[in-house]
Amino acid sequence: MAPPIALPETFARAVAGLRSAVSRAEILLEEVGAPQRLAPYAFALSATVLRDGDEVATGRLILLHDPAGHEAWQGTLRLVTYVTAELEVDLAADPLLPGVGWTWLTDALAAQDARYRAIGGTVTQTVSTRFGELAGPPAAGDVELRASWTPIDDDLTPHLHAWCTLLASTAGLPPPGVTALPEHRPAGAA
Repeated sequence: MAPPIALPETFARAVAGLRSAVSRAEILLEEVGAPQRLAPYAFALSATVLRDGDEVATGRLILLHDPAGHEAWQGTLRLVTYVTAELEVDLAADPLLPGVGWTWLTDALAAQDARYRAIGGTVTQTVSTRFGELAGPPAAGDVELRASWTPIDDDLTPHLHAWCTLLASTAGLPPPGVTALPEHRPAGAA
């Protein structure tokens, strides 16, 4: 049996930071298989965001490491994310949504002091209407954020916390410690 391959210290430290962080109770994290062709070393997490027991958003965070570095990355580590959530149709159709979605990411990184460079990405909004055999709810809206950035530090714990904050914002969860008001009040309630 071949001895286990030693991981580069930078990658091992980065993975340890991702594994050690604790998320909100509504965000379920799971290690999943990472793409193997993007970099010599890769690690991935998936997330499911629940609100009242219903899945309201999903995401994936991939850590890439190339000890030789990448000019476009401006470093040897790269974080890549994909986050998607269903939205009410009027929100999904809002022309301001892409800009707001992007600030969910950049504000989350700033709030967690997750230092980075070479950030880039897209925010896509869609409204779908079902017909024929797929007829069902009148319309559905979605927002999808794809982004990547280069962390400046090897400790990725702040980046995972920022990613969880992004997931919560995308899913419409209230900030920790804040209780959301019920959407419907009973008849006769003041």
